[in-house]
Amino acid sequence: MNEYPHDSVVPFRASSEGKKEQVQEMFDKIAFRYDFLNHFLSMGNDTSWRRKALKLLKSDNPRQILDVATGTGDFAVLAAEMLKPEKIIAIDISEGMLEIGREKVRKAGLQSIIAMETGDSEAISFEDNSFDAVIVAFGIRNFENLDKGLNEIKRVLKQGGKLVAIEATKPSTPLIRDFYKLYMKCVATPLGRWLSKDKDAYQYLNNSVKYFPEKKAFIQILNQTGYRNAFYKTMTLGTCTIYCAEK
Repeated sequence: MNEYPHDSVVPFRASSEGKKEQVQEMFDKIAFRYDFLNHFLSMGNDTSWRRKALKLLKSDNPRQILDVATGTGDFAVLAAEMLKPEKIIAIDISEGMLEIGREKVRKAGLQSIIAMETGDSEAISFEDNSFDAVIVAFGIRNFENLDKGLNEIKRVLKQGGKLVAIEATKPSTPLIRDFYKLYMKCVATPLGRWLSKDKDAYQYLNNSVKYFPEKKAFIQILNQTGYRNAFYKTMTLGTCTIYCAEK
């Protein structure tokens, strides 16, 4: 397995625990403010990003969907509404995030469609060729081992099934990139720390975006992992990117 710089980016540098355990602890701590922070720090664009990503699956009419690193379940709920699948399994390592997600599912009346389960993206507890599609929103950069996570997703996908993922990215246009860096350093990270009551959580967010292999580099990794027809689409001045690839 290859190791990438983002694999070693952790929330708590003084901790002796591995990245996976630290990420779980971090999300358990900030779960109560996670949705608000997501909407606020994306300037309200995160829902439209999810919608655009799910439109890539419309023509495939997936019946069985796996939502990896589901967090509080926004992507799973939207997928149920837009794609009308038979079943969505939504997994995450953070029980704090899942509890909030389960309440969303109950309120939406989607308990028969969406199952929110504790699960590890790098050791997915389903058989080979189980899902028509796998979706991930802002979760791949939290993998402890990128290659392992992508291979697990590919394993549980059916032949011809699609992976659709969304990740925060750095703008490539110089002027916009400079503004983005300033925003992340002076606004998003300090505000995220204050709102989440966690000084490390949003410094980690900034660093995980900074070191993640994005756009063409990530497409190359998908190709090397054995996916085909991989492509990406940037949104909102390059601050977010949708990736799509087939098994």
